[in-house]
Amino acid sequence: MAASWTRGLAWLALWFAGLPAWAAGSEPSTQQWAQARAAAAEIAGAFTRHCPVAGTGDQPAFEQCRRGLFGDAALRDSLDAIVLWGRQRDPALSLQASSLTQFAPDVLTGLYMPLFMFDGQHSVRYVASEGLFQLRFATAFRNRLAPGQFPYPFWHDAEKWAMYQGANEVLLWWEPMRGRVKAAQFTVHGTQPPVTVVKRMPAPTDFSGQWMWMDAQGRTQPKATLFDGLYRADNPYLGQLEGSYKRLALRLRQGECDSCHVPSNPGKSKRLVLLQTPAHAAGEIGRLLKAVREDRMPRDETGIANPLDAATKKALLEDGEAFASVLDAARRWETQARMAGAAGTPDLR
Repeated sequence: MAASWTRGLAWLALWFAGLPAWAAGSEPSTQQWAQARAAAAEIAGAFTRHCPVAGTGDQPAFEQCRRGLFGDAALRDSLDAIVLWGRQRDPALSLQASSLTQFAPDVLTGLYMPLFMFDGQHSVRYVASEGLFQLRFATAFRNRLAPGQFPYPFWHDAEKWAMYQGANEVLLWWEPMRGRVKAAQFTVHGTQPPVTVVKRMPAPTDFSGQWMWMDAQGRTQPKATLFDGLYRADNPYLGQLEGSYKRLALRLRQGECDSCHVPSNPGKSKRLVLLQTPAHAAGEIGRLLKAVREDRMPRDETGIANPLDAATKKALLEDGEAFASVLDAARRWETQARMAGAAGTPDLR
């Protein structure tokens, strides 16, 4: 009992010191090394199978990559229920100190990872300070896609756009105890050049301050965030999804949620949650509704919970639940279509 109590106090000390839940522990075993290498090889196989090297503006190759990664059960099963994502500005910077965005696996595999291509080169190292294996995959970024194929205008930040264009590796941080990827990053600090030549280009469009916009044909953009290419085109709930999200977005603005949960990260959060598009909100809707019900958001400028007034809270919950309901219906329809043997893309789970 005394030993257990001592270990408990030690864990609490680490937690209050701000270390991640997967903080460094003992050195990995031979078996864990073998498991990490096997996981890296399996993921590298999925990357190269679905996202081989192609032109940086090759739309068919990009669509193949999106459908493949989004529907790859083995890849999805390797990701934790919440995965942190972002750029590796400094290899010496710990994950705890890095600014990363929280994603559901579907968002990462459907919107972000397909922006990269792979040739199978990979390596594995153990980072003792993190207590995690780092699975490294040689890559290159698709910088010449149409603006609406990016999850949001990365070029709102010149440094971010430059780092995406210069990316030469994708890093997956793999936890040996649970065999899951806890965090993912892209980096320009790999030892080799990108797997194909990526000619730097200026921002595809001017950034107007809007994370979603209408193109010249009156279509909502970014197209990628409307589940385009992930759900079947004949899914009867696609139109309802966009409409229900617009109602939810209005409530989010009324609740001042959009003052924090946007890519520019005005609150300088180390763990950002994005809600500015339907696909991003779909990955977080359950956690969002729980936080609102429990009066844990929004937060004031000091980070303290500042509960909504009763009317705003009620309206936000109603529209949030309506969006979640349509999303569930769209997912069920996709599942049923697939089970019936119809050709198409997998469900968003």
